[in-house]
Amino acid sequence: MDQHLYEPVHEEFRALCREFLAREAVPYSDEWEKAGIVDREVWRKAGAAGLLGMDVDEKYGGGGQRDFRFNAVLVEEIVTAGASGLGFGLHNDVVAPYLTELATDLQKERWLPRFCSGDMITAIAMSEPGAGSDLAGVRTTAIRDGDEYVLNGQKTFITNGEHADLVIVVAKTATDQGAHGVSLIAVERGTPGFSRGRRLEKVGLKANDTAELFFDNCRVPADHLIGTENHGFYHLMGNLPRERLSIAVAAVAAAERILELGLDYARTREAFGRPIGKFQHNRFLLAELDTEVTIARTFLNHCIAEFNAGRLSVADAAKAKWWTTELQTKVADRCVQLHGGYGYMLEYPVAKAWLNSRVQTIYGGTTEIMKEIIGRSLGL
Repeated sequence: MDQHLYEPVHEEFRALCREFLAREAVPYSDEWEKAGIVDREVWRKAGAAGLLGMDVDEKYGGGGQRDFRFNAVLVEEIVTAGASGLGFGLHNDVVAPYLTELATDLQKERWLPRFCSGDMITAIAMSEPGAGSDLAGVRTTAIRDGDEYVLNGQKTFITNGEHADLVIVVAKTATDQGAHGVSLIAVERGTPGFSRGRRLEKVGLKANDTAELFFDNCRVPADHLIGTENHGFYHLMGNLPRERLSIAVAAVAAAERILELGLDYARTREAFGRPIGKFQHNRFLLAELDTEVTIARTFLNHCIAEFNAGRLSVADAAKAKWWTTELQTKVADRCVQLHGGYGYMLEYPVAKAWLNSRVQTIYGGTTEIMKEIIGRSLGL
């Protein structure tokens, strides 16, 4: 880790995260992967340990630390521990700012204490069967009817979707205004007309519950509107850089972990009477990967510092997201190849890391969308 970025207080928090994960997550990871979902109790334990809502005001039970470095440390340690089922990053890094920055005081009082304690798990519902990156293509509607919104539509690929007690739903409140008629509506578990579909079976991240959500004349109180009506597009655009930074944190931590697996294997696996790391091709390969991972870490740490200073641009967040996630998949692919047949065996951590890496270039905005954002920032 870059000691110029992380201070002693962050390393103390890292030790807390590492100890928590070793005790409460690592021993159960295989069990959770087979089940396709983590034990809900681990969320409450995380809340009690101070791992949820680190930047939420203390009066709501949060840590009161407006410092993304704490968030980054937790994500790094979850990745390093291989506890891929824990959706804490989405809860802390993606959903939290909608509640801390856009929610009313009454909404904060209603939701944030449980958000921080782990008694309430959150999700955000953007993607639909026919709409992903294109917000104008969202078909879920929220039509105002007196003191309520009536939601109709379907969402898919929703992380924490099965466990979620509060879902921030992206819906059209002005159906004739495209992306500029989108709003954010908070829907609580148990609301009539809100249901969940099947647990989606994914290539990787097996323990992270991902679900379909359905809204059938689902009536939600009008005071569950998050932010301003028809300004959902701007709210989303304002928070997406933080989401993409969080994904980049996970990508770099994963690349570092996978590279270490490759290095360990290259030092100990022998072929033709010597460790395979002594062969020039493998040595050059690992030298290349080590260089690129170092560069990724350097740029990531720069972006974290810029975010904390309130200066991280949309374009730089996109650069970090696409470069680090593509690098993660590259490192995973090369290290699987380095392991040979063993790299294809799920009992080897590098195989799971390879499977878990693939989605990183897709969610939070695909690599192609990231390049489009960067290209537009160049005036093209």
